[in-house]
Amino acid sequence: MASENKKKEMEIIDENVNLDGYEVVRGEFFAHLYEPSFTFNNNKISVNMACIRKLPETEYVQILVNPTEKKLAVRPCLESDKDSFRWCSASTKKRAPKQVTCRVFFAKIISLMDWNMSYRYKLIGKLIRSSGELLFIFDLKTPEIFVRTVKDDGTVKSSRTPTYPAEWEHQFGVPVAEHQEALQVNIFDGYTVFSIQDNKRKSKRKEATEHEQTDILPAEPVY
Repeated sequence: MASENKKKEMEIIDENVNLDGYEVVRGEFFAHLYEPSFTFNNNKISVNMACIRKLPETEYVQILVNPTEKKLAVRPCLESDKDSFRWCSASTKKRAPKQVTCRVFFAKIISLMDWNMSYRYKLIGKLIRSSGELLFIFDLKTPEIFVRTVKDDGTVKSSRTPTYPAEWEHQFGVPVAEHQEALQVNIFDGYTVFSIQDNKRKSKRKEATEHEQTDILPAEPVY
């Protein structure tokens, strides 16, 4: 009797469902403490601990931007690779994300996306495999926006509750087909590697070359 009841509970109806008209609800609408994130704040960039945990052997990365598709990629690389920078603390006991100052890169993204330089922008991303390498992909068009306002007494108040792009108001997400295409990324098509230098490495290079851009070159595959 018990086995019959269990069999009924496990019964699955075989039915074809047409997903046309369905939207995949945006991950930004849910709690995402353990999802990879990338933050722009006060002329600095940083990833969260989830990124560090997903690539525990990675110490250096490159930032890639596709200005046409408005996407940003974080790509593991070697310290010796051009435009690499350390994305986490050097401690071997407890790795933690680093905030990296990058005024020119920060300003270029703000200009590209028409963002407010005073606000904090947080992107939720995914770790994917493309052309044999692992990398994080973040969509610049889908930020969580943390507004800062100036009170009458001159103090600045930072919101802890994010706001979202206005066009999200009447939608749950994107159509299923569009969602499936969102992470189909060819990292050698339209992406540029940006130089992001931390303070330690700035002293070793001339200021004039601090924020140069280069065409993308294949890095060593990451497995």
